[in-house]
Amino acid sequence: MLLVIDVGNTNTVLGIYQGKDLIRDWRIRTERNTTEDEFNLLAAGLFAGSNIRTRDVRATIISSVVPPMVNILDTFCRKYLNHAPHWVDAKSASGMPILYSNPAEVGADRIVNAVGAYEKYRCALIVIDFGTATTFDAISAKGEYLGGAISPGIFISAEALFMKASKLPRVEIFSAPSAVIGKDTGGSMQSGIIYGYAGLVDGIVNRMRKEMDSPVKVIATGGLAPLMSDVCENIEASESDLTLEGLRIIYEKLRDR
Repeated sequence: MLLVIDVGNTNTVLGIYQGKDLIRDWRIRTERNTTEDEFNLLAAGLFAGSNIRTRDVRATIISSVVPPMVNILDTFCRKYLNHAPHWVDAKSASGMPILYSNPAEVGADRIVNAVGAYEKYRCALIVIDFGTATTFDAISAKGEYLGGAISPGIFISAEALFMKASKLPRVEIFSAPSAVIGKDTGGSMQSGIIYGYAGLVDGIVNRMRKEMDSPVKVIATGGLAPLMSDVCENIEASESDLTLEGLRIIYEKLRDR
């Protein structure tokens, strides 16, 4: 079995693969102050609840944008899984040229998403990941990582509004209001946050499309991808397991070198 782990600033996603099949996945909070022993207790509990034996995990691959988690997870793998994990960086995706001016600056999560998306669609793509930050990644029809854009995530933007506007309440942003014109303060805030963010997404995608020299497919991933796919004009597909798939693909390419 292969353990894949994507460490984000807010959430960490784990998945277990048997060959090409994702047999179980979990989303947990990213805890920067945990220890390898505490992480093992959590992981062992998740595995046991799905009848997965720790000793059956033969390899691990990790992408992380949280530096403090690197030593924790590296030690966890060596101590409890009896192997060193593979870490994703620009060199791991050797099959995908990274055309950033400094490839080492590209976040591991963005590389993984690009690899997973291109492996599935084999065309020019814009991949939008709705995480703590919202990232837009452009992949050419030849499978080159061209670059992209990074904007504050929906929750970061909403939290700034709640904190700085003392009379505005916190509102639910996991569903879109039925109308853009809100009839109360809560509805107006929901509309502004969700439809306003949809405008940001569509605006960036339209500008990126003009800079790319071929027809482009636009896909979304991340926790809010299903919601934003419904309100954005340009998103054509939502891929909830894209990051995990990208990790599996990169591992297989590394194994077969």
